[in-house]
Amino acid sequence: MTEPTQMSAEMETIWREELSPFLAEREEARKTAVKNLYMGIAIGGAIGLVGLVGLTSAGVWNFGIFALIIATFMGGAIGSSRLNKLRKEIKSGLLNRVAQALDLTYALTPAQPTRFEVFREHGMLPGYTRKSFEDHFSGEIHGSPFELYECKLEQRRKSGKTTTYVTVFQGALIRVEFPRTVEGVTIITRDAGWFNGLAGLGSKRFDGKKLERVGLVDPTFEKIFEVYSTDQVMSRYLLTPSFMERLLSLETAMKGKKVRAAFDERQGGGELLIAVETGNLFEPGSMFKSLDDDNRIRSLLDEIDMVTGMVDRLVKPAEIGEGSVVGE
Repeated sequence: MTEPTQMSAEMETIWREELSPFLAEREEARKTAVKNLYMGIAIGGAIGLVGLVGLTSAGVWNFGIFALIIATFMGGAIGSSRLNKLRKEIKSGLLNRVAQALDLTYALTPAQPTRFEVFREHGMLPGYTRKSFEDHFSGEIHGSPFELYECKLEQRRKSGKTTTYVTVFQGALIRVEFPRTVEGVTIITRDAGWFNGLAGLGSKRFDGKKLERVGLVDPTFEKIFEVYSTDQVMSRYLLTPSFMERLLSLETAMKGKKVRAAFDERQGGGELLIAVETGNLFEPGSMFKSLDDDNRIRSLLDEIDMVTGMVDRLVKPAEIGEGSVVGE
């Protein structure tokens, strides 16, 4: 595990004057919430144990075990309610303050999941039964407005009488107003076999124009990506070796996988949409440890810097020699 990076002098001041006092004020509430959780589990377990003894005496011990499990679980759920509420309060407080210091805007839940249906329309997300969104950041880099939020999609699976929900996507969705000219629709995928949404790209139409497979100039990227576009000339203008290299490096930097992207002119200007599977980001750390620990902020800063740094790389002009050599 890598160590969190050092904070800047400005962030050290914000930690000392704002964030540390904010966390210290909530330390007693955290301790009380943890005690309530343990107490809830203990009370639920005791009630379940009484039920287990009674039902075992009646010769139905299997129902007694079920009662013990259910009572313990319910006790834990009731006891954890305050802890979960406090976690959200701490997370929102920290990220709002950090985002403000970085000239970003933060919301715990996006008011509107930006372009979510467009991500779906382009086959960049799998089918789902239920969805949830959190951690919305917005700002501007190199004059290009951008937004990022986390998305979790789950599918319902049934096996006999048992119903479970399986996570089919958990990661970041990014929208950037791209600084270069964008015409038509160009979609970049890693593997058309991920899910059904990508399988029909070659037959889709946007504004009456059919998406056609695009061959990439660099054979290395040709092996990694599949590209479909309504405009072959425009797609080659956009998908320079330096851009493709940066797209791959975003996946590596975010410790994610299966990065996919789309350029779309239909939303009133050129937009770059990116989806990358990253797991759950921007969490404040364990609630079972002391809150007044600057490693919480260092870890959050690392993740925010990682995202803003990659948006910066995607929109800034290519540097001399960049993209000329691409690693396998």
